[in-house]
Amino acid sequence: MEIIHVTYPFIPQTPEAEWVLAIGYFDGVHRGHQAVIREAIQLAKELHARPAVMTFDPHPRDVLGQAHITRYLTPLDEKLKQFAKLGVERAIVMKFDLTFAALSKEAFVEEVLLPLGVKGVVTGFNFTFGRKATGTATDLADLAQGRFVTRVVNQIDLGEGPVSSTRLRQALADGDMTLVTRILGRPYSFEGVVVDGDKRGRQMGFPTANLQLTAPYLIPRRGVYVVGVTVDGEPAHGLMNIGVRPTFSDPTPKVMLEVHLLDKHADLYGKVLRVSCLSFIREEKKFSGVDELIKQINQDKQHAEEWLQIYAK
Repeated sequence: MEIIHVTYPFIPQTPEAEWVLAIGYFDGVHRGHQAVIREAIQLAKELHARPAVMTFDPHPRDVLGQAHITRYLTPLDEKLKQFAKLGVERAIVMKFDLTFAALSKEAFVEEVLLPLGVKGVVTGFNFTFGRKATGTATDLADLAQGRFVTRVVNQIDLGEGPVSSTRLRQALADGDMTLVTRILGRPYSFEGVVVDGDKRGRQMGFPTANLQLTAPYLIPRRGVYVVGVTVDGEPAHGLMNIGVRPTFSDPTPKVMLEVHLLDKHADLYGKVLRVSCLSFIREEKKFSGVDELIKQINQDKQHAEEWLQIYAK
C-alpha cells in the first residue's frame, strides 16, 4: 500500500490514476469503518478506478480543542496496517491543522478532492466536513455535481447496539473483550518492545516480558488477561497483567504491561511483541503477600489454559 502525507494547501498535479476514496478518521478501524472501506473497494471496481483511504492526523477534535486525546484505538501506524489488510492501495494522510479546518465545504471539494483525481467518495452516515463541520454526506453528493460518485454507508448494528468507537472505548474500559472483538471483528491488539524490569516475576517462577508500547495505544482495563502473542513471526499464548502491582507497594507506582508466555520460553529482551487481548480474567487486586499472589497466578494460568482449550483456534 502506498502512503502519502499531504498538507493543505498543496500544489495540484495531474493525477496518475482515478481513485475512489473512503474518507474518515477511522480510529479503531472497527466493523463500521471496514464497511465503508469495503464499499469504496467495491465502487472502485465498478468505476474501473483504484481504492484509497483518506484519514487525518492528528485527531481533529484535539486540534479544535474539543478533546484532549492522548491514547488511540489505532495509532496512525496501526491504522495504516489495518487499511493495507483490507486491500486499500493508497492511504492519504491529510494533516489536520487550523488552516485545513478553516476550509469551507465547497473548498474541500474543489481544492482537495478533485485535484486528487477522485472518481468516487464513500463515507459513513455521520460524516461531516468543512469549516465547523457544516458539510454532510448529502452536501457532498450535491457539491459533486456529477463529477464524482458518492455513497453513504449506514450505521452497523450487531443486534445489541451500534458499532462505534465510543462503544469500543467503553468496552475496553470495562474489560469486555467479547464485545470488543465483536465490534472490531478481531481481537484488540497492540505492540510493545520488551524492556528490562525488576525480575519479580522470574523470582516467583513466572518470568514476564515488560512491554514499552511502540505507540500511544489505548490501554484496556487494569487486570489479568488471556492473550495471544506474536514474536519473531511465531504465535504463542500467555497471561498479561495490566496494573501497578499493588501487592509490592512501589513508592512510585506506574501502570505496567507484563506478559508471561504459557507455551514458549525465550530471551525476549529488545524484541517487539504483538499482543492480542482475548479474554479478561480478573481485575487487579492487592494480595496479603507473595505466597497468596503466586497461588492466584497459578489459578489464572489454569483459567487461561482452560479458556484456550475451548476457544483458541
